Amino acid sequence: MTFKTSISAAALAMVLAAPAFAQAPVKIGMVTTLSGPGGYLGQDVRDAFNLAIELEGGKLGGAPVQLLVEDDALKPGQAKEIAERFMKTERVKLFTGVIFSNVASAVAPDILDNGGIYVSPNAGPSNFAGKECHRNYFVVSWQNDTLHESAGQNATNLGYKKAVVLAPNYQAGKDAIAGFKRFFKGEIAGEIYTRLDQTDFAAEMAQVRAAKPDVVFQFHPGALGIAFARQYAQAGLLADAPMVVAAPSLDSVILKAIGDAALGVNISSHWNSDLPNEANKKFVAAFQKKYDRMPTYYAAQGYDTALAIAAALKATGGKVDDVNAFSAAMRKADFESVRGAFKFGPNQHPVHDWYSLKVEKGADGQLGIVTKGKVLQSHSDFYAKDCKL
Repeated sequence: MTFKTSISAAALAMVLAAPAFAQAPVKIGMVTTLSGPGGYLGQDVRDAFNLAIELEGGKLGGAPVQLLVEDDALKPGQAKEIAERFMKTERVKLFTGVIFSNVASAVAPDILDNGGIYVSPNAGPSNFAGKECHRNYFVVSWQNDTLHESAGQNATNLGYKKAVVLAPNYQAGKDAIAGFKRFFKGEIAGEIYTRLDQTDFAAEMAQVRAAKPDVVFQFHPGALGIAFARQYAQAGLLADAPMVVAAPSLDSVILKAIGDAALGVNISSHWNSDLPNEANKKFVAAFQKKYDRMPTYYAAQGYDTALAIAAALKATGGKVDDVNAFSAAMRKADFESVRGAFKFGPNQHPVHDWYSLKVEKGADGQLGIVTKGKVLQSHSDFYAKDCKL
């Protein structure tokens, strides 16, 4: 055997003994809000999504992934440009991350029209839940109305009879008020729409005082919620008209910011940090260890979104090119949600339980959000009946 032949044989042996070429990572485009009043919402979604990847050693469902993250700054036009660039230059087919419904309405149609897949970790506007539903559009969080349907049911269960409702004048705000009114059995004494960038609510406080309700429902996420709750307490309205809200208006960040002004406020949510299922215990402990803060429900949704995508990637062998196969795998929702029981309804929005929560002081004197019971069980959204996939 010549030297040349022996070298060739050795090279062939090395090739046969070497592992297969590593799979190219699946690119996931995350367009989310990381700055401005709602910046921490997107930060929690991003951080929890990254945590799920880290816990699987840089993979989801056994497939290596590359998360591409950019800030939309709550600007629909900017979000649209980011998504278009991801699709053209990075060949991204799988997207997630959008927080606000007005941004989702600008971004999701382009992704779907270009043959991509969108999996929402937060925004769930009503227009995409009914007649405009799409086989490649999934919402892991909730449909906007259902958040506030749970608050309406909670207020009814608590015995309130006369409510004033307030929310920003955009799609999610309109969905919020529609949802609350759908399940609240009492009188609506006032319906007030605020601005999405508003920080001074003095005029609205005067309107609430004049209406003399026995409860107030308000939806103001992020920094808007902090400003509203502070001013509501300062106006002395809590004693006469306590607030019953859904999770966006009083999460752990808002609680930390407003302190005792939140004591006794009733909340409804699909998730809380004290839910006893094993997936949630693992998530909360891992999130606190890595980031040294309590996760919000935005983080829980970001984590669940990563788990849902992981389950689909596992089923498709880490491939997203066949979007029909990936969507079929997503619909099975074959993962352990941190909120407990979870499945997708016919419009690919969640069917899950809703809980009543309350801000209380613990034995250590610290404020906490405590789960008190269930408000709604295996609850679907109002628009699913109109979706024909």
